[in-house]
Amino acid sequence: MTRSYILSAVRSAVVPRNGAFSHLALHDLAKPVVMECISRAGLGVDDIDEVIVGNALGAGGNPARLISLAAGLGEHIGGLTIDRQCCSGLDAINLASAMIKSGQARIVIVGGVESYSRRPLRSQTFHDGRPPIAYDRPPFTPWPERDPDMAHAANELAKSLNISRQEQDAWAMESHKKAQASHARMASEIVPIEGVAGDVFTRNLSEKTCARMAPIVGSITPANTSVAADAAAFCIVACHDVAKSMRGKSVEIISGRTIGGQPDCPGIAPIAAIQQVLSDGNLQPHEIDVAEIMEAYAAQALACVSQAGLNKDLTNLGGGSLARGHPIGASGAINAVRLYHELIGAGGNGIAAIAAAGGLGTALLLRA
Repeated sequence: MTRSYILSAVRSAVVPRNGAFSHLALHDLAKPVVMECISRAGLGVDDIDEVIVGNALGAGGNPARLISLAAGLGEHIGGLTIDRQCCSGLDAINLASAMIKSGQARIVIVGGVESYSRRPLRSQTFHDGRPPIAYDRPPFTPWPERDPDMAHAANELAKSLNISRQEQDAWAMESHKKAQASHARMASEIVPIEGVAGDVFTRNLSEKTCARMAPIVGSITPANTSVAADAAAFCIVACHDVAKSMRGKSVEIISGRTIGGQPDCPGIAPIAAIQQVLSDGNLQPHEIDVAEIMEAYAAQALACVSQAGLNKDLTNLGGGSLARGHPIGASGAINAVRLYHELIGAGGNGIAAIAAAGGLGTALLLRA
């Protein structure tokens, strides 16, 4: 079994919904990111064997195929789109790595794209002729009583672990502060689209502003919750022989895992996945040099970092989704892009992890 590597990794800026990317179709948002990813790896469009894309809100149609055609990658590429909600972008990378390691492909373009702005309207239909009923999200468990709204689930998690609103707000403020401080440093990983070359949501979030926020539920407020957003992020994943021959810097994919947890407590599901990839890599938490942990809610990030034994000072060095936004199917891929660039700069072992509704957690272990 061969080894797998990330040869290049780039993303768009993250823009809150109904912003500068709101008029772009998924393939139009993804195409420039894909093309830059290929260019940075020193490859041509004919070198690509497959395209795998995470997308959660596009309602089918195989965006991966549309992106492949729009980017001129050749009609022979079928493209594969996967939906595991927030885990989709990171799961796509893990799937590409598995294809490489099994010998099914040598070079794969992989990542995630989401347009919250352009998501289709969805309705439930009935066999008895009743009018369809619109819905915002599908069920994530077969049991309504164990399928909580995500904000309610985050609030219950915070209560169960005694995570105060002040702690959540402090995490959110620090996320924005780190993102502001890293604005220039992160420019190299962002492909300008529609004139947007940086994450526009990042701001000077103060304690006073946090205190003014009305609760969504309990200790969960708009300040410590990620906003819905549009973005794309992609990597080139390749086999060992290709990685050796390329001019750019590569990062090895050591392990990737998705593990299910309690359906009604999705926020801590990544912990088991983190523990498993650490075991796969024969590592302890203190041996992780940098981590990218999803911040859909500050409570979720606090719980995962603490219970997985990670160093919070080495986590989300450029800020997290609280300072950018949460483009569902792309968020995991954005974490991987961030992790790649942090490791290229400093070396060592890195982990990216994300939770998804229904009690799912995905983790990726990289080494530079």
